[in-house]
Amino acid sequence: MPSPPTVPISPRRAAAFGAAIVAGLLLLQYAHRRRPFILVWAAGWLLITPQMLLIARGYDSIIVARLGVGLSQLLGIMTATLFFWSADLYRQTRYVRLVHWKPLAGLSAWFLLTPLVFGTITVLSPGYFLSAILLGAAGTMYGAVLVERKMIGAGLVAFVLFGLAVSDLTTAVVVPQMLATGRFTFEILLVNTVLYAFGALGIHQLVFEDMTYELRLTNRRLETAQEELLQAATTDTLTGCHNRRFFEQVIERELQRHERFELPLSLLFIDIDRFKQINDTLGHEAGDKVLQYVARFLKRHIREADYVFRWGGDEFLVLITCEAAEAKRKARALKAAFDAAPSAIELPPGIGLSVGWTEVPAGTTDLLPLVSEADERMYEDKGKRA
Repeated sequence: MPSPPTVPISPRRAAAFGAAIVAGLLLLQYAHRRRPFILVWAAGWLLITPQMLLIARGYDSIIVARLGVGLSQLLGIMTATLFFWSADLYRQTRYVRLVHWKPLAGLSAWFLLTPLVFGTITVLSPGYFLSAILLGAAGTMYGAVLVERKMIGAGLVAFVLFGLAVSDLTTAVVVPQMLATGRFTFEILLVNTVLYAFGALGIHQLVFEDMTYELRLTNRRLETAQEELLQAATTDTLTGCHNRRFFEQVIERELQRHERFELPLSLLFIDIDRFKQINDTLGHEAGDKVLQYVARFLKRHIREADYVFRWGGDEFLVLITCEAAEAKRKARALKAAFDAAPSAIELPPGIGLSVGWTEVPAGTTDLLPLVSEADERMYEDKGKRA
């Protein structure tokens, strides 16, 4: 029985076909993600296809053969440049600028014309050497992405690019021997094929990780925005103290905590003396400055574990962990400290604090009656001051 005919497969043509498939997959990724680094990376893979095809076939004309080798080397350099540009776009380092046409034209002329005159040796070693430098630089860039963002795909791409750089550097060194003996060509092609396969896997992994990284950043921004909105909703914008909405949110929790741990709890009700006169005579801007001053004063003299609320107008409420006797002493201490503060000389004359106090009995579920009680004592204190 006759054996079936064998169909020879060119490794370079197979590599060109594979590169075209990878480029197509990356273009699909770009259509979904719209990230420029994916498009540039896909363009680099797309250039591999003509680069391989140019040297995959034989040429009857020696001139055409030399021109094909020179063009193939030029495409290899452009591929390495695109890989570096892709990393530059991803990291937003902006190392790559628009290339002036004169240097590019000079490089193209060298790789297209010199092989016609002096032979392919003039472009093979320089081409592989330049590609090795660019691939090594691109690998360094993706290695930086691995360090900065801990992305496995970036690490795999960096490994592949370094491997291709070593391969091209080796080829640049052994090119004269290759031309003389024809050895190493298949081995190097095989190594490059394996590296490119891992490179395709790495870039797809990087695209996926980039998407999850963006999702994490978006979630963090949303969490931050939510915290800022919550802070704005529970904070008085003028004084920076807690507002009554926050009081309503925390008071039940605080009553339960003090009940559970048998901690004493008291209220201080604070009013600014002569505040209405200041607004009427000096204007609301002066009144706002007084409110901000008092708020800063209270925050300095009230423990961080306790709460300072702007209750409304020129009234402040303090929720403080102490018994009645200590609350009474704290009220007197606040009044004395306010009057003796050196910075008080910046305030309009006659400004002072009137402070009422009351203790919160165990088992209390509604603080508003106790707030009214502290308010009444504040007015008693204001009458004594007058």
